Amino acid sequence: MPVQETPPPPRPPASGGLFGGGKKQLEAENAELRAWVERMNGMDAMNIAAMTEQLRRQYEAMRSALDQATRRLSEVEQRTVRTEEVALLQEAGVYEYQHPLSDAVAYKDRLAQVKARIKEMTKENRAVLGSTNWTVNGSAVEGRRMVRDFSKLMLRAYNAEADNCVRTMRPYKLQSAIDRLEKAVEMIVKLGKTMSIHVSADYHRLRVHELQLTADYLAKQEEEKELVRAQRERQREEEAARREFEREKARLRKEEAHYRAALAKLIANGDAAAAEEVKAKLEEIGAAVTDVEAREANIRAGYVYVISNIGAFGEDVVKIGMTRRLEPADRVRELGDASVPFKFDTHALIFSDDAVGLEGRLHDALNDRRVNKVNTRREFFRVTPAEVKDLLGKIAGQHLLEYRDLPEALEWRQSVQA
Repeated sequence: MPVQETPPPPRPPASGGLFGGGKKQLEAENAELRAWVERMNGMDAMNIAAMTEQLRRQYEAMRSALDQATRRLSEVEQRTVRTEEVALLQEAGVYEYQHPLSDAVAYKDRLAQVKARIKEMTKENRAVLGSTNWTVNGSAVEGRRMVRDFSKLMLRAYNAEADNCVRTMRPYKLQSAIDRLEKAVEMIVKLGKTMSIHVSADYHRLRVHELQLTADYLAKQEEEKELVRAQRERQREEEAARREFEREKARLRKEEAHYRAALAKLIANGDAAAAEEVKAKLEEIGAAVTDVEAREANIRAGYVYVISNIGAFGEDVVKIGMTRRLEPADRVRELGDASVPFKFDTHALIFSDDAVGLEGRLHDALNDRRVNKVNTRREFFRVTPAEVKDLLGKIAGQHLLEYRDLPEALEWRQSVQA
C-alpha cells in the first residue's frame, strides 16, 4: 500500500492574535483547517503517527524558544531600573533627609569634601580593582597593562553613570538613582569577570553617599527658598499695613487740624454750643488716632479671614489667614489677583487683639484637614465653610459677629452658565 503524503500541519494564527487578523483572515484560516481535516480523513495510521511526531517536535521547539525568551526577558527586567518621572512622582512621599544638616551651606561643604575624596581614591587607583596575576603571551607586565586599561574603561563607564545620576537628581528620584548605580556595579562585575575587575566597595559607598547628600542638598535648598518666599510675603504684608497705618494717621491728624481751626473760630465768635460739638468730635478723632497707634504697636492684633474660591479649589476648600491691615478686604482682593481665575468669597472677618494666636488655634484644630501637608505655610484646608463656622463659634466666641455660610461665587456661576 503506498504511503500517502503527510499533509503539512495547519499554520499558527497570525501575530495579530486570535482576533487580530480581521474577518477575511479568519475565514481563510478556517478554510485551510477544513481542507486539512478532510485530508486527514484519508490518511492511514502510519501517516497520522508521522504527522503527530512532526507536530510534537515543532511544539517542543516552540516551547524551548518561548522558555529562552522568557529567561531573557527576566534578565532584562532585573537589569532595568524604573526611572519614569510620573511613576516616581506618584510614589513620592514626604522627603526624609538621609544626613540631616543645619542648612544648604553645610550640605554644600560636605559635598565638596566627598568630591575631593572621590578624586583622591581615583588618583590612588582604589576606585576599580582587578586581577594582579593576569598575563598576556606569558608577560605579567603586559597583563597588568591590559587590566589597568580595562579598569580605566570600566571606571569611566561607572563614573559617567554616577555623574549623570548626580546631574539629574531630584529628591524623589534618590532610590532610583541608587538602583541604577547598583546595576552599573553588577554590569562591570559581569563584563570584567575574566580579569576580576570590579568597583571597590569603598568607592561605591562614597558615590552613593554623594547621591544622598545631593538629594538632601536639593531638598534643603528648596525648603530655604520657600522660607525666604514666605518671609518676603510677610514683609510685603507688614509694609502694606505700615503704609496703611501712616495714611490713616495722616488723614486723622489733617481732620483734627481742621476741627481745631474751626473750634478757634467758634470760640472767638462766642458760639459755645457749636464749640462743644467740635470738642466732642476732636475727642473722637483723638481716640481714633490712639486706636490706630495701638494697632500699629501691637503686631499680634489684626483680622483673621475665612475665604473660599469654588471656581479654583472646589466647594470644600477654604483658606484661613490673618492680616494686620486696617481694611482686611484689601488683602482678600489681593489674594484674588491673576494667580487664580476667580475672586475669593469672604465668609468671615474676625478682629482680635491676638489674631496671630486665633489663626494658630484654627490651623491646629484643622491640621489633619490641610490640603498641603508638607508646606504648612499654605493655609488651605479641606473643610466646608459651615464646619469652620462651628469651629469659630467654639474658639472665637464673641468675636464672631457675622458669618456667611454660602459663597456667592458670582463670576464662577456666571461662567458655568455661559
